[in-house]
Amino acid sequence: MIAVTFALPAESSSFLRRLRKKSRSDQSGIRIIRGEIDDRKIKVLYTGVGETICRQRMAALLRGRQFKYLISAGFAGALSDRLHVGDLFLAENFSTVKQSETCSALSKLSIHAAHLLTVPSIIDSDMERERIAQTTGADAADMETEFIARACAERALPLLSLRVISDTPSEPFPAPAHVLFDTAKQRIDLAKLSAFFLTHPSRLPCLIQFTKRIARARETLATALVDIIQNL
Repeated sequence: MIAVTFALPAESSSFLRRLRKKSRSDQSGIRIIRGEIDDRKIKVLYTGVGETICRQRMAALLRGRQFKYLISAGFAGALSDRLHVGDLFLAENFSTVKQSETCSALSKLSIHAAHLLTVPSIIDSDMERERIAQTTGADAADMETEFIARACAERALPLLSLRVISDTPSEPFPAPAHVLFDTAKQRIDLAKLSAFFLTHPSRLPCLIQFTKRIARARETLATALVDIIQNL
């Protein structure tokens, strides 16, 4: 069986449509989705956003379970404009699946392979992106992969970290990060989101364009995941 993790269900919707024989269950209060791609059994796991919940869920989800591979998927933010929204990003510093097992799958895809940095909060400042890129050498950032990688390393579970770029310095979020997602509640605060755009109506076109870009990025990621799983 292959495990595929996403931080949130919203990141996985396009991928779930590609699964056959889907079933849903809860494990320790965590949503689990099972399915198949060709003859490969897939289990989709949700880690939540940020260190605390990710570490807790990974410990619970991997306890006593045998997977052949784990693919850490979802969104990541670019730290420079060398990347664009919708670009596929392979985290070389976290991926431990043997190259011989992935070269045929990855050779078919247009993927930017570089260093991914796991950060404690969403970055929505261009200056902060630039500073982090210069001081760390990373090209993209997320909030979970480091902790997923630690959990996999403890269990000698091969990891492939594949993300799709959701935002860049020139294609930023349409609102401040704390408006778009409440990390403490692990969800979008619709009241806060609505209040922001009611008081900033000029930002609504940005929200619409952002939503369209994210939908395309999600489809790109789903297609890549299916190609990789079929060739592993």
